[in-house]
This record gives sequence, C-alpha cells and structure tokens, in this order.
Amino acid sequence: MLGSRERLIFALDAADRDEALAWVDRLGESVSFYKIGMELLASGDYFQVLDALARRDKRIFVDLKFFDIPATVAGVVRGLARWPVTFCTVHGWHAAMMEAAAQARGSEMRLLAVTVLTSMDKDDLAAMGIDSDPESVVLARARAAQAAGLQGVIASGQEAHSIRAATGDGFDIVCPGIRPTGSASEDQKRTVTVAKAFEQGANAIVVGRPIRLAENPREVAEAMQVEILAALGSRVSPLGL
Repeated sequence: MLGSRERLIFALDAADRDEALAWVDRLGESVSFYKIGMELLASGDYFQVLDALARRDKRIFVDLKFFDIPATVAGVVRGLARWPVTFCTVHGWHAAMMEAAAQARGSEMRLLAVTVLTSMDKDDLAAMGIDSDPESVVLARARAAQAAGLQGVIASGQEAHSIRAATGDGFDIVCPGIRPTGSASEDQKRTVTVAKAFEQGANAIVVGRPIRLAENPREVAEAMQVEILAALGSRVSPLGL
C-alpha cells in the first residue's frame, strides 16, 4: 500500500544520471516516488539511476509505455520484474499483449495501462481514426486492462471518477496532467488540480514541470504533499497498493 507521501510521483525527466540524482538531492524528503521515462533511457544511464533510487529507498515507476507483440512485451516485463520497480506502463490497446504482460510481471511490480495521453483531446483521437470522446475511450481501456489482469491505469483526473466507479477499489488510478490553479497547461489538454484528482478517485499523481520549473521546487512539492493529505482525509488506505 502507498503511504500518503508516496502519492506524489515526480517525473524525473533528466538528460543523464548526474542531472537525475541532483534532482533527487534537491527535492530531499519532499518526494519519495520517482517516475523515470524515455528521456533518461536515451542517456544510457537508465538502470544506474534506477539502482541509485532503490539504494535511497525511493519508490520507482518505470514509464516506458511498452507496446509490441505479446511475446516481446512479456519478455521485457519478465526481465524488468527482477528490479525493484513499483509501477510499470504498457499501452492499453491490445488485450493479448496486456494479458501476456500480466502473466510475466511477477508478484511485486504493478502494471498500469496507458489509456489516452493527457496531451490528447477528442480532435487528436479523431485524427487517429477513433470516433469517440476521451472519457469513453479511457473507460473502455480501463475495463479491458482490469479484465486482462493489470493492476491499474494511467489516466487524466477528469476520467478518474468514472474509472473508479467501473473498476472498484484496489485498482490503481495514477493521474498525470496535474496543474495547480492558475498555472499554465503547456502541452497538456486534460488537466486537473491536485485536490481534484484525489477527490475523483486517484491513488497517485505524477507531477513534472509544476515542480521542476518552480523557483523553489522542494517548497512546491511539500505544498502538494499537504494538499494530498487534506484531499485524502479518511480515504488514505483502501485504494490501490
């Protein structure tokens, strides 16, 4: 189960190991959970950072959005399960692939299906040949992920309430696209505030630029921790891990 201070996941979008660990030092105890994604992978330092985070007793979210034939995805998930990883993402577009990943994950790592990126809206889906609104697509993919044996989804907080109603407690909903009131949305299109995400049923949130671009990132992260605790209230435990 996630502790209340592990509900804030910082997107560790760094160019290399030194930059990544400098951020971990800078944020200190304000962040206990880190998401490492594609930018760091390109540096060649990915597993060095993963190991360093584990040695510092941080939770780790591997966000590489695996999508391939079932056997290939099963193989990479099986290999990754040897590492101390809490969350890992696969695309939620193919039932057989998700089922293969679920069977290969081991007992510790929790797999999250990517539903619809928070940088996308209905027009983006239409351009991909999907004639439906984001909430309908997200909900269908969340149900498919649960049926395939995955432990949760990545989705906007705008859809969290519908997902929670459809999947029940114990299914993880992790929400990116978090923007404090009054802040710029940048390339994100389906955003919510910290409090709104948890009110709608999220287990955890992923935050990058609102912390990284702040004048005092640790202070912003601590303020978000306070918001999370207030939003959770008496709900701190039945959800998710």
